[in-house]
Amino acid sequence: MKKKLVVLAFILFAATMYFVFYHKDKTLEYIPENADVVVLVDVKNLTRQYISSLATHPAQWFEGKSNKKNTISILKSGVKIPDFFQVFHLKNTRYSQWYSIVELTDKQQFLRYLKQEQFISKGKEVFQKDQMYIKIDGGKCILSTSDLNSNTGIFQFSGKKPYHAGSFLDGSSGSISFISGRQIRNFSIDLLSDAIEIKNRPDVKDFSTVISKLQQNKFFLEAELDKENIRKFTSFFNKNFADSSQVSHLRTAATLKQVNDTIITYGYDDNFNETEKKTVQKIIQPDYVIALQSSNSEKTQLYFQNEKWMNARNQLTAIPFQPNIMTRTEAGFEIKSTGRPLSLSPSLKENFIFIRNNALLSSSFNSLTAAEKKIISGLDYIFYGNNDQYYYLSLKFKKKELPLILRW
Repeated sequence: MKKKLVVLAFILFAATMYFVFYHKDKTLEYIPENADVVVLVDVKNLTRQYISSLATHPAQWFEGKSNKKNTISILKSGVKIPDFFQVFHLKNTRYSQWYSIVELTDKQQFLRYLKQEQFISKGKEVFQKDQMYIKIDGGKCILSTSDLNSNTGIFQFSGKKPYHAGSFLDGSSGSISFISGRQIRNFSIDLLSDAIEIKNRPDVKDFSTVISKLQQNKFFLEAELDKENIRKFTSFFNKNFADSSQVSHLRTAATLKQVNDTIITYGYDDNFNETEKKTVQKIIQPDYVIALQSSNSEKTQLYFQNEKWMNARNQLTAIPFQPNIMTRTEAGFEIKSTGRPLSLSPSLKENFIFIRNNALLSSSFNSLTAAEKKIISGLDYIFYGNNDQYYYLSLKFKKKELPLILRW
């Protein structure tokens, strides 16, 4: 009899563990048909990862428990935690506009949670904190990075069969997917101990050798891109740049420095005499070099002039930083800032963008919250790499005792 009870208890325990940590509702009913980019986070996958990391770091078991005793956690905020947290972007909207829809289980508790988190009521059940907007719409809650006082009928739901999580991710912590008609291009998101990796294929090329060489150069920014990658990145600003400019290859490097900038203002004293006041402020300024390879240098120069990106003094005014000088080379053009001259490192013959974290850069982001500054300060570098149809992005954080999932 005791053996049967033990077996029954084990079965019940196993079933409970399965439903709590593994069973998922993969129906994504809150992703509208007019979404063109979808970010999914596998909540249960991350929960298992969190518990596993916590189990191996017992010092964190009671960390901050006393400080959070009287606060409402997200788990008890009156929001139904979905198996897949769904964030989406809509067609024909600004790149900065993102949305998410979740269900409410207790509206009054949720209002208390918003008050605790210092959200400000904007009327019509819309609340704002910094760049985050929340609108309560019946039994649902709409989150957005843009003002939600406007019509929320922009979401198109026709009642057809909703999306399924299996169409977007398979086994990873999350995914970012680009939707074009019936085609869905998926990029997996994996949370590692000290990095967040995004890639379109599990067998993506190993870029560790490239990254190792870039780390030795000590530049803040270094990049090398072919025409196809130039087309992809410039399409956000100018869809025709790569073809119209005839630019077929780009290499660049930059460093950062802090300089004193003098601002002169004029006023009047008590006797109405004009007075001059000088104010000195510290600003962040880059030194940079850009090498552009062109298939037709004459057409490239003409394109820059027609776009009014190049003035009579051979300065590329499209770069909104310190002045530069643009000179012709055998392959195309070279643009150098007029500050400390930089020279490019030998070509790695790869497609990449490498951005190293710099204290000067993070200190200049005055609009960021304390939590956002903490995350950015923990970054080591950002690396993008492309090889044929393989795409890879890594947000590498500084090595610490705790894994990323326990740091924030």
